[in-house]
Amino acid sequence: MPENHGPYLIRGARPFGGDPVDLLLDEGRVAAIGSDLEAPEGTEVVDATGLIALPGLVDLHTHLREPGREDAETVLSGSRAAAMGGYTAVHAMANTDPVADTAGVVEQVWHLGREAGYCDVRPVGAVTVGLKGERLSEIGAMADSAAGVRVFSDDGICVSDALLMRRALEYVKAFDGVIAQHAQEPRLTEGAQMNEGCVSDRLGLPGWPAVAEEAIIARDCLLAQHVGSRLHVCHVSTKGSVDIIRWAKERGCDVTAEVTPHHLILTEDLVESYDPVYKVNPPLRTAEDVQALREGLADGTIDIVATDHAPHPVEAKETEWSTAAMGMVGLETALGVVHKTMVETGLLTWEQVADRMSAAPARIGRVSDHGRGLAVGEPANVVLYDPAAPVEVDGAALVGKSGNTPFRGMSLPGRIIATFLRGAPTVLEGKIK
Repeated sequence: MPENHGPYLIRGARPFGGDPVDLLLDEGRVAAIGSDLEAPEGTEVVDATGLIALPGLVDLHTHLREPGREDAETVLSGSRAAAMGGYTAVHAMANTDPVADTAGVVEQVWHLGREAGYCDVRPVGAVTVGLKGERLSEIGAMADSAAGVRVFSDDGICVSDALLMRRALEYVKAFDGVIAQHAQEPRLTEGAQMNEGCVSDRLGLPGWPAVAEEAIIARDCLLAQHVGSRLHVCHVSTKGSVDIIRWAKERGCDVTAEVTPHHLILTEDLVESYDPVYKVNPPLRTAEDVQALREGLADGTIDIVATDHAPHPVEAKETEWSTAAMGMVGLETALGVVHKTMVETGLLTWEQVADRMSAAPARIGRVSDHGRGLAVGEPANVVLYDPAAPVEVDGAALVGKSGNTPFRGMSLPGRIIATFLRGAPTVLEGKIK
């Protein structure tokens, strides 16, 4: 757990890329904001000249693997990776071993996060027992537990039974919860290895059609509106999905959606290398899909960026394409990818980045003490980012346990310099504390 020597005076930071100011962090809060603030006795001063200050990032979709797959990641290693990426809160997905489908397991994950101390770890509860899609899990008990679960998902597996999905949506209404759906019609994707299209035909790999995602999203938006509940769509990947979500919002459906950094920049053409680092679910799509996702994030149709951080041990990825595990790590590179794809292209301002990566995910996950902005009296969850310090991504240099990054060798335009969790530095001078 990082030590907090504080208070901390951050000199010359640029909130949301604006004019430079000083921020005083004390007793877990933003104590003062202004020019040439005086440093109280015992204050540690951080030179933030040229650095952009943002509220601590919030990830609604992280795989921390513990319990059960500690060889790939642990709550400690994953939360350290999160801190290096500027995150102060992450939501840990339920596909652990045992599955997080009981109050006992979600409380275990929650306690591990508190002990680690690098970011707040909010467990996601499974929708169905054992992720088997047969009967609902202990949703109410997980909501009432010390972990206070508000997000439920069988991520990795679609809740494909329409009646079961309806019951889940009805159940979470009682405590303002949300069902986060992995939209994948299983019968349309049996044995799928990549996006269905010209490239899959040429490579002879079984395809994952866009309609398998879009059909589930359309069904679930209608179900959510019918029962008056909240639906969140995980890792949207197709142009058609963006169109359906835009239509659903216009109808008044209470639906939110996320896009991953890798779906904002990478395309199916990379699969021609047969490098399993590019194998992911949902698969990398076409350049047209990528552009639609960027536009959807820019206009608010897609509410947030979520990493779908999916660490794997070396042997699970460095193997033949057909047997390799699906998934990529993303916590440590997410802000740089968004900078490259959305800010440098003029699609988002830094204030909008803060909304998509902090305020909105906190609101969806009902995390009340994160995503609150940079104002006096607010929790001192702050990230300092240098937008003019290009970094070449190196999987071996990541602080998480796994190096399966699809961005290796790619130059990203900036890097995290510091992350503060309630005024305590978890990252300082670009290094984990």
